[in-house]
Amino acid sequence: MRTSVTVYAPATVANVASGFDVLGFALHKPGDFVTLKKKEKKSVDIVAIEGDGGKLSLDAALNTAGVAVSGYLKAAGFPFGVDIILKKAMPLSSGLGSSAASAVAAVYGVNLLAGRVLPRQELLPFTLHAEEAACGTPHADNAAPALFGGFVLIRSYEPLDIVKLPVPAGLAAAVVHPHTEVRTADARRILKKELRLVDAVRQWGNLAALVAALYQEDLGLLGRSLQDVVAEPLRSLLIPGFPGVKKTALENGALGCSISGSGPSLFALCASLEEAGKVGRAMQQSFLKEVSLESDLYVSEVNQEGPKVVED
Repeated sequence: MRTSVTVYAPATVANVASGFDVLGFALHKPGDFVTLKKKEKKSVDIVAIEGDGGKLSLDAALNTAGVAVSGYLKAAGFPFGVDIILKKAMPLSSGLGSSAASAVAAVYGVNLLAGRVLPRQELLPFTLHAEEAACGTPHADNAAPALFGGFVLIRSYEPLDIVKLPVPAGLAAAVVHPHTEVRTADARRILKKELRLVDAVRQWGNLAALVAALYQEDLGLLGRSLQDVVAEPLRSLLIPGFPGVKKTALENGALGCSISGSGPSLFALCASLEEAGKVGRAMQQSFLKEVSLESDLYVSEVNQEGPKVVED
């Protein structure tokens, strides 16, 4: 039986253009590392956080890793506590599912400490409770792909129904994180409360076609389906240089380009890792040219593994 474990959980791209709040996919990098150590005292304590610039709380009740572990231990009734060390290896408030990655790594790790008593699919509710504690809403489009890997569709939240989708061979993403901030609350607030029927129909059609494209490995159809008429037209106003950067991505061979989560990161899906690298570098140059913004670039094939143990 393990007494300590370190787990890595990946960043994720949520929404994926036409899949607002119901679709996401996992990256190989960046991500978060969470070390958990079992102890006799029945408490969950965050003893250290690295890489956050002092922005995150050490209070386990206010941190997604702590909330997820506490919920798991309470539900399972295990007679032990856990000390948590969190290493943030991805930017905060980036639109890449930072809080979800911490929660997923933590609950995956505590399940290992408990002897794998729950299958992976039963861990998801603990991560959603953690996400709700962090941002007020239990969205699964980051947590589910971080936990299961690959592309994940959330068919329903009540009851929770998760569908794992196939991934075309070689499909890769360039993710560019400009050095600016978009608050999730602002990105939510800017959205319209009602949709025109014509826009809803366009969005449904694109989402259905995107799912079909994944099953058929039809990259042309995939690219045509990466259109968002719900969130992108409004949220893009919060991202300096967005129109030019998206245009650059498409001109350099991206299948499609849109906002990752609530932003400010942009993702571009590409046919290969090589193409993604080329597109990502062009997007970085565009941010510099358009609005003099430095940025971070992450290039990754779609991660179909999810969390993994990196150290015993």
